Amino acid sequence: MQTKSGILLESGTNELEIVEFEMGNNRYGINVIKVKEIIMPTPLTIIPHAHPSIEGIIQLRGEVLPVINMEKVMGLPQTIGKNEGKYIVAAFNKQEVVFHVHEVLQIHRVSWDKIEKPSDLYSGDTSQIIGVIKREKDMLLLLDFEKIVLEINPDSGIRVEAVKKLGIRERSDKKILIAEDSPLLRKLLNDTLSEAGYGNIEFFENGKDALGYLESIAATGGKVTDEVQLIITDIEMPQMDGHHLTKRIRANNDLAMLPIIIFSSLITDELMHKGISVGANDQVSKPEIAELVLKMDQHIL
Repeated sequence: MQTKSGILLESGTNELEIVEFEMGNNRYGINVIKVKEIIMPTPLTIIPHAHPSIEGIIQLRGEVLPVINMEKVMGLPQTIGKNEGKYIVAAFNKQEVVFHVHEVLQIHRVSWDKIEKPSDLYSGDTSQIIGVIKREKDMLLLLDFEKIVLEINPDSGIRVEAVKKLGIRERSDKKILIAEDSPLLRKLLNDTLSEAGYGNIEFFENGKDALGYLESIAATGGKVTDEVQLIITDIEMPQMDGHHLTKRIRANNDLAMLPIIIFSSLITDELMHKGISVGANDQVSKPEIAELVLKMDQHIL
């Protein structure tokens, strides 16, 4: 199964395409934009003292890629052999990894507003689930692949050390609105941006809530740019994604002048045009926090 740009959606539609795969008796999903290809398992090279979830490494067209065993990640019984199942070759956060799964099934087109946020009763900071899609006979669970990789390799995430090198600034009078669905990343962003001097931050779990907040300011007759000086948004979020949020802001005369930076694991040279087409001022790939701060400095006077 190849997943190339021919199936990618027009920007700002608030839809995504999901590659559905199977693990045990459950069905899961990964954003097709993250998937480079799906292949049969190939011979592994075992790495001594590697993380327990790392099966080994493979060479694919000259690139050496780690193979992550999704049974181990998800705490499932070890039933899959090294030559069984499928490899999902994925790219995000400026890295490539391989996820070893039981089976890959099909591709679905889904609206973000049909994807529910996991309930706190069965989710939390340690959960790997970022969204739930209800279907007639079962549910499709969207997994937080960035978090999975981060737990295996903490050095691949946002690091406050990168911000400290930029020097001291005091920007707490500037209010930043951030739309980010991951509790882990909200905490990391709060800590690192506070270190950078941006201490006045309002977080929202999705684009829908962020847009509602901005529209409520405009509805009171206030000047929105006096209340909020900059918007930072992820792309992948239940209810409303970052591209659609940006498009809606640009279409609203009361909000259109707000500067917007998209901060996402999906920012690549191939996909940069999507953010440009909906009107983003800048786009920064996670986890490049120092680059994000420099862009914030440019857009906040």
